[in-house]
Amino acid sequence: MFKYAVLVVALGIATATTVGAAGPRFGALEKCTAAALSKHPGTVQTLEAEIEKGKPIYELDILAKDGKEWEVECDATTGKILETEEEVAEDSDAFKSKAKLSLEDAKAIALAKYPGEVVEVEYSLESDGTPVYELDIVAKSGKEWEVEVDAVSGKIVEVEEETFQVGKE
Repeated sequence: MFKYAVLVVALGIATATTVGAAGPRFGALEKCTAAALSKHPGTVQTLEAEIEKGKPIYELDILAKDGKEWEVECDATTGKILETEEEVAEDSDAFKSKAKLSLEDAKAIALAKYPGEVVEVEYSLESDGTPVYELDIVAKSGKEWEVEVDAVSGKIVEVEEETFQVGKE
């Protein structure tokens, strides 16, 4: 409970200072966390505040009791779950058997549109089983983007501006 309280306070302070008066509003963290943990009981490992298509979202990485890792995105104003993805290992058969695009190709696609340095790579399966590369890219300006590249089609399927993170991935 103490760890969760620290996450709530830290995120509240950060979003108040980084989002600003005219920007998107965050607020439904408790609802989002409760909904995510109800769907995937376990421990929240990281919490990020992000902007996707101009809307504030929370992204929670959960280590489930069964050992699986889940990424759950919620609407930061309502707490409604928007998307759930299973995070998998780089050598996961479920990922490798469907992926047609290499990591290097995915990086080239993402960096062509969002120049910077790739600082983190995750391998995920969308709710329909589609494999995606999630690339965290830091631009020279310091802005950080999470860019998802479909590992089958090579299309950029999602882009989020990361505004704050609590916890380590």
